[in-house]
Amino acid sequence: MGRPRTNDETVKERLVECATEMFATRPRESVTVRALATAAGTSTAAVYSLFGGKDALVDEVRSRAVAGLFQDLSAVPVSEAPLVDLYALAVAYRRWGSEHSHLYTVLFGGVQSFDPSGAVGTGDPVRPLLAAIDRAVTESVLAGEVTLIALSLWVTLHGLVTLELAGALEGATAETAFRSTIHATLRGWMTPAVFSSLRSTEPSP
Repeated sequence: MGRPRTNDETVKERLVECATEMFATRPRESVTVRALATAAGTSTAAVYSLFGGKDALVDEVRSRAVAGLFQDLSAVPVSEAPLVDLYALAVAYRRWGSEHSHLYTVLFGGVQSFDPSGAVGTGDPVRPLLAAIDRAVTESVLAGEVTLIALSLWVTLHGLVTLELAGALEGATAETAFRSTIHATLRGWMTPAVFSSLRSTEPSP
């Protein structure tokens, strides 16, 4: 009778969970294979046999973060109103960051950078955002380089989400700040015609 497998999917999942938390809360260089194994209640051999080493475990955590964010953003329905879609994508981004705070920190805390000017693969988490912005520019709703608009919106989103995760923005204040700041960012990129049409529909003070 052969020896039972100890380095199975259960151990693998524990290692990924522990790695996600540790990489999100500590400097990457301080997270050792031994520390990861101890936190997961396994041996250092398990890390090497299941992942090949620490770097591959980092890649696994990053891949899960990328896939999760892409899945949530891709699930946002596409309407006939690009601005409505962009705001909905911003809401989905914020929700994913709030529900997966450790993955978010790993993804945008140094392991993964935001580069909308680079090659965007089919599973890149920024692809739905770029597609919505591209449509808004094509339909003369927004004006500017798609990558610059994407970077501007992401900087705004990242700042808001990071402040919320740190507890600096909470409750009604967080809601108001998110809504007003995202709308202000989008207005800054609107074409004059669209901006004027929105101003004309605003109630008088």
